[in-house]
Amino acid sequence: MTWLRGGLKLAAMTSLPPAGSLSRIRIGSAPDSWGVWFPDDPRQVPWRRFLDEVAGSGYEWIELGPYGYLPTDPAVLAEETGRRGLKVSAGTVFTGLHHGPEVWDATWAHVSDIAALTQAMGGSHLVVIPAFWRDDKTGRVLEPGTLTAGQWRNLTTGTERLGREVRERYGLEIVVHPHADTHIDSEENVTRFLDATDSSAVSLCLDTGHYAYCGGDSVKLIETYGERIGYLHLKQVDPAVLAEVRAEEIPFGPAVARGVMCEPPSGVPELEPVLAAAQRLGVDLFAIVEQDMYPCDPDKPLPIARRTRAYLRSCGA
Repeated sequence: MTWLRGGLKLAAMTSLPPAGSLSRIRIGSAPDSWGVWFPDDPRQVPWRRFLDEVAGSGYEWIELGPYGYLPTDPAVLAEETGRRGLKVSAGTVFTGLHHGPEVWDATWAHVSDIAALTQAMGGSHLVVIPAFWRDDKTGRVLEPGTLTAGQWRNLTTGTERLGREVRERYGLEIVVHPHADTHIDSEENVTRFLDATDSSAVSLCLDTGHYAYCGGDSVKLIETYGERIGYLHLKQVDPAVLAEVRAEEIPFGPAVARGVMCEPPSGVPELEPVLAAAQRLGVDLFAIVEQDMYPCDPDKPLPIARRTRAYLRSCGA
């Protein structure tokens, strides 16, 4: 085990696959890698440019990103993606299910539109991101960073219900995304959540960058909870910037603006061992590149995307 700056630990690289051998891993990218966090923001790359550039970078799969950024008319979106050779793997929803049954109706109203579009586009997954406990722009504390026992029960039972209803109504699998500044973040909280939820209803979207940001070891998680890993987001953290973020208690949004998420392979965790561990699970998995870069110069994402795709090919993906 190698220890790096900022207290992160990284499993030793062993049994890495030769190029082209990650046959169960389907690589894609997302609007996030083009600095897109919101449905409409003048600082973001226009959606047509994103589609042109993600296809031109060699990716076949994409996520929908924030609902409303890409066209929400399935016929329009199918035409725009199809002529570029792109396919949709997943949509993304935000939830606050730890607040209990009283938020279910509002949650479902948000989820149903996105699930319907994902289904219409042939997607198979819905990435579920828990609510932030502090504002990701201002750092204002919105609620305690630790859940009560009752709130944990609300979170786990509500997520199970969401998983079952999304599958029944839309034929999609939910994958819960551990995320910085949410209540599902560290190894302790991720494993607590997995242990308390039904594996038939709830799987995990392991985001390698967020998990490292919160001190977790992605390879260890895959090897320990492999049957719960339903989806991957690939990103890396700059350990030096992360050390500053921790020391100054900077919230996630400003940390991203400072460059805490960096271009592979310059950060941690190393992605070759993560991909090799995922391949050993023996199941088909999406691995979607997400390099948080909001806000960023509109000319910055394309060269990074091309280099990242070439790097992942060198890893065998």
